[in-house]
Amino acid sequence: MNTYKQHIEYTYNAFCKIVIRHASIDAARTFYSKWNREISLEYLSVEKFVLFSNTDEYFVQPTSSKEYTFTVYGQTVMLNNPNLVAALSSLSEMEQETLYFCIFCILYTLFRHFHSAAFVNR
Repeated sequence: MNTYKQHIEYTYNAFCKIVIRHASIDAARTFYSKWNREISLEYLSVEKFVLFSNTDEYFVQPTSSKEYTFTVYGQTVMLNNPNLVAALSSLSEMEQETLYFCIFCILYTLFRHFHSAAFVNR
């Protein structure tokens, strides 16, 4: 009975070794095939001369950092486009007030509405 138990134990150990060996072969094959498919980022940056970076352009200063003031309806608006300031200045006072109301007041109201609605929905 003792020899039969040893035989089962040796057979089980051999089976485990075979399973582990084949699992390591499969892992090596998977790693090798993945390694062959992938391209190193260093290789791409050297070969293609592509710089991997991201630039946030939301807060970049405009090329003309000079600001122009435009006064309408008792409010001073700061603009950085001289052509826009010239175009707005050439309009009549009534047209300036209408544009100011449409663009600045309505958009500000919409911003406040959606901003407060975003906090309510959270």
